[in-house]
Amino acid sequence: MNSLRYSIIYAVIRPEISEQLSVGLIIVDNQGIEVRHSQKKLSLLQGVFSEKEFKFVSKVINSLHKNQSVNSVEAVNYLTRYSNNLIAVSPLQTIDIEASEQSKNWLFRNYVYDRTQKVGKRA
Repeated sequence: MNSLRYSIIYAVIRPEISEQLSVGLIIVDNQGIEVRHSQKKLSLLQGVFSEKEFKFVSKVINSLHKNQSVNSVEAVNYLTRYSNNLIAVSPLQTIDIEASEQSKNWLFRNYVYDRTQKVGKRA
């Protein structure tokens, strides 16, 4: 069985107390590297960051997703070591499950965003 590896992309909200919000996921399997992010969570950061900070975070995360600039395990490890005070990337973690679309979706739902859960006001 091929193991699935992942790294979580965080927006650092208050670095002095290590407060962060998971906004994306880097998934590594035998097929390559995939970057996913939650546009909904990213848009929530507009209320937290200044306009300049939000534009920076949004640009970097969208760039990672669209430009496929993370194309090797070494690139993921580099991001892990050289984060800034607005974006952080967790070290790669390995889980022993088959690398499939279903398992990737499970990772995204559990660590970043579950579309089936309600976000916001309770009735």
